[in-house]
Amino acid sequence: MSAVEKAAPAVTTPAIGQSYGGGFVTGITHDPVTGKRSLHITAGAAHELLGKWGEYGEKIEGADSFTDSLANTQAMAAAGSDLAAKVLALNIEGFTDWAIPARDVQELQYRHFKPTTEENWENSRNGDNPHSEPVGQLYSAEGPLQTVHTAFQESGAEAFRDTWYWSSSQRSADSAFYMYFDDGLQTNYYKGLVLRVRPVRSEFID
Repeated sequence: MSAVEKAAPAVTTPAIGQSYGGGFVTGITHDPVTGKRSLHITAGAAHELLGKWGEYGEKIEGADSFTDSLANTQAMAAAGSDLAAKVLALNIEGFTDWAIPARDVQELQYRHFKPTTEENWENSRNGDNPHSEPVGQLYSAEGPLQTVHTAFQESGAEAFRDTWYWSSSQRSADSAFYMYFDDGLQTNYYKGLVLRVRPVRSEFID
């Protein structure tokens, strides 16, 4: 170890739920292509938006990542998505790199900020997140439990509503992934639905 390395202070990753970077720390993913690790930050409830994902039958190139929220959102906006353009225009505490969460980033929002005490939906791939740290396992009825972060608990100031939220990850020309924040069901449906979005931003951590 060099003298510089010895002198360098240890980098501490902010804790889940901590106020940081214009929002609240949500978790870590690694990019399956580059291997780079990113810290994800969720915006407060006041910054939620509502809109349709895109046009049914229209395949958008570059909106297929499960971890790169910003790249997906930029591709959506370039293809004419009004919802994506509104998210990209956000300026929260001076941060302007907000995006619609990619599928596996959105899973972290539910895992750590689940608003309700309802049982989780045990079917399909709900909870399976190969890109998160730690790797996400399939949900059980009991896990994850309601978040320990009181501001995100049902009726709290930052709580997700018990409804559907879009991710920015496209499944096909017809559909994109979305998630139900009452019981954790994560699946895909046609792009013309008008649903909520809770923006995120990301920072590389290595």
